[in-house]
Amino acid sequence: AGRAKRPRGGGRQLEAGMRGILITCNMNERKCVGEAYSLLGEYGDLLYGPEQFSDHKERLSGSEREEDEDDVEAALKKEVGQIRASTEQKLRRFQSVESGANNVVFIRTRGIEPENLVHHILKDMHATKKKKTRVILRMLPISGTCKAFMEDMKKYTETFFEPWFKVPNKGTFQIVYKARNNSHVSREEVIKELAGIVGSLNPENKVDLNNPQYTIVVEIIKNVCCLSVVRDYVLFRKYNLQEVVKSSKEDAQQNPSSLTEDQNLKVVKPETEEEKSSKEVKQENK
Repeated sequence: AGRAKRPRGGGRQLEAGMRGILITCNMNERKCVGEAYSLLGEYGDLLYGPEQFSDHKERLSGSEREEDEDDVEAALKKEVGQIRASTEQKLRRFQSVESGANNVVFIRTRGIEPENLVHHILKDMHATKKKKTRVILRMLPISGTCKAFMEDMKKYTETFFEPWFKVPNKGTFQIVYKARNNSHVSREEVIKELAGIVGSLNPENKVDLNNPQYTIVVEIIKNVCCLSVVRDYVLFRKYNLQEVVKSSKEDAQQNPSSLTEDQNLKVVKPETEEEKSSKEVKQENK
């Protein structure tokens, strides 16, 4: 009962320069990590094939190939082999690291495209309506990270946004923003600056808060800004694994209460005078 809590991620921290998948859950972070490894492993093997590691036979003593080789060199080769094996453990395709926030798990990825993998998972779950997780809520790909200071974010996103928004590329977009354990960044300033950068890359990029082609995800945790540009954000229920498997009927029933973190991004258009008068006429006729 008196044991100290072991930090998630084995002491590794989320930091600028990492890529991966940000996962939200409700309380049970250890189970969330287990579910994430299982789900990502299943689809990772499907898309990219099983993980490959170098041939361990290379670690065999060189004396088998060169009889006159002395023991010192053989021992050195063995040691190098052991270091390589240890490094391989650290370079796994998916590795949990300390996110810096409660109910948030970050899985660092290597050698894969987080956006493609997560989109594939959600597309499959949306089509089959087969529930695959119990504690994972949202699963957001993070294909870029930088320091969470305005100047760093502006400099980083000028290049980061290019594949989607720089001429000749263009698209409609929205920005969804969430900050955790950070009070020095202004939500309004971040959204305004990033939208300005998207507009400067191609003036034909337009904001669409109802059904945009692209959703720019900005997740700030402590002093790290996590970024991605995702497709089908509305269709896939804000990348929520619990919501995306619900049938259309369930969806309609749940929709009013399922608005969560970014509900304030929805803009209600003011009624025109014509709509107001037609409403009044309908009420009078009742």
